[in-house]
Amino acid sequence: MDARLLDILVCPICKGPLEHDKKAQELICKADKLAYPIRDGIPIMWADQARDLQVTPGTN
Repeated sequence: MDARLLDILVCPICKGPLEHDKKAQELICKADKLAYPIRDGIPIMWADQARDLQVTPGTN
């Protein structure tokens, strides 16, 4: 992902900074505990597409 793009992208919910997780191909918002996917090099910045980092896989 282009570093210049990372500099201007913010969380669409809180407008806070995002961290790039290269291995998972996600942009992480620590404030909202959400991970936005990057698909084919394109960040998907829709809240309904974000993965909730507070939910433990396999639990409800």
